[in-house]
Amino acid sequence: MTASLESTAAPVAGVRTGPRRGFLFFLGAAVATVNGALLATAVLTLSLKAAQLDPKNATTVLSVVIGIGSVVALIAYPLIGRLSDRTLSRFGRRRPYLVLGAILLAAGALLTVAASSTALLTLAYVVTMVGAVCALVACSAIVPDQVEPSRRGTPSAIVGLGAPIGAVLGIFLAQTVQPNLAAMILLPAGVAVVFTLVLAVFVSDRPLAREERPAFALREFFQTFWVNPAKSPAFAWAWWSRLLIFFGVAAVNAYQAFYLILVQHVNPATVGTSLFVASLVGTGVSLVFAPLMGKLSDKVGRRKPFVIAAALIFGVGLALVAFAPSFPTFLIAIAVIGLGQGVYFAVDFALVTQVLPDPENPAKDLGIMNLASSLPSSIVPAIAPALLALGASAALPQNFGALFLAGAIAALLGAAAILPIRGVK
Repeated sequence: MTASLESTAAPVAGVRTGPRRGFLFFLGAAVATVNGALLATAVLTLSLKAAQLDPKNATTVLSVVIGIGSVVALIAYPLIGRLSDRTLSRFGRRRPYLVLGAILLAAGALLTVAASSTALLTLAYVVTMVGAVCALVACSAIVPDQVEPSRRGTPSAIVGLGAPIGAVLGIFLAQTVQPNLAAMILLPAGVAVVFTLVLAVFVSDRPLAREERPAFALREFFQTFWVNPAKSPAFAWAWWSRLLIFFGVAAVNAYQAFYLILVQHVNPATVGTSLFVASLVGTGVSLVFAPLMGKLSDKVGRRKPFVIAAALIFGVGLALVAFAPSFPTFLIAIAVIGLGQGVYFAVDFALVTQVLPDPENPAKDLGIMNLASSLPSSIVPAIAPALLALGASAALPQNFGALFLAGAIAALLGAAAILPIRGVK
């Protein structure tokens, strides 16, 4: 694991020689730990920090912080993707962003610990988010850089499962040091920094020759945030499908801690342990099915049926969460969601890489696709107060069921959006 920072990839544009041995392990470790640091923050430690700063208005503080951070991510994903595609560094196109991501993740964690107001906490989350975007954009682009379309099922499962595995890992690390909030913030971030830097050292990342650099002008800058749906309808439908499905993901992730405390009456001092158990159940189911579905998808040469089935299962799981009368029932619902995630994450990324408008410069378009994953994190906090207020009462001051049902409906619509895609079976 002592690779030189000089590239060892093929020097010819558009030629894939295949990744180095061990690539999938180090890619998976980086994706999982970066997601772990981000999700441990978004799902657990931000809620606890918000409650520490303003106990009476903690949900509002959380909505503001996550909302602003997610808006920044909307800009960062395609912009960093565009910059990555055009980077002429002698260390490669993707490696510099892995290193930058590690630096920003470390800075964001330290700022979160030190934050003494909503404004400072928002700044800390923005820095954390940009660091995660840098690392995840690089990790995503490495796959189409080095792996042929017919062999992307397994890498797709690894990249896709980075989120649920990361949630388990990040929350596990955080809850091992609870109730020390500073340690809960710093430990997942530190692990992410280490593995991101390890991938940066290990990966074969061919430097981009100046003559291969994509053309760029002011018009191209504005196109950084746009793909014409008329010219790339399959990409547009895949984008809408992911947006709708991740609406449900955001509904659960952002408010799960408060749901467990307020509805399931979990002790705030040990809510990290309950979140870890829930994440372990969901991810355990995902891990059983994702590799199987990824290989099966490659074998049968079909992606769409898997994504549609996954979205339907995911919607059912969210509906079950909405009506869960107890924590054990909630865990059953999470297991159903995990099944849907396992199928979805196994094939969604592979489908996306087959509908890219510019396959030879994938990072920009993958950045736009990642907007579909991050945009719900802005939409949900904006509309969550209205949904939580529906049918609220003294006994149930916040209606989490309405929020989760909205996520279930969105997931079902996401399944329907897959149907019009052409060019991918």
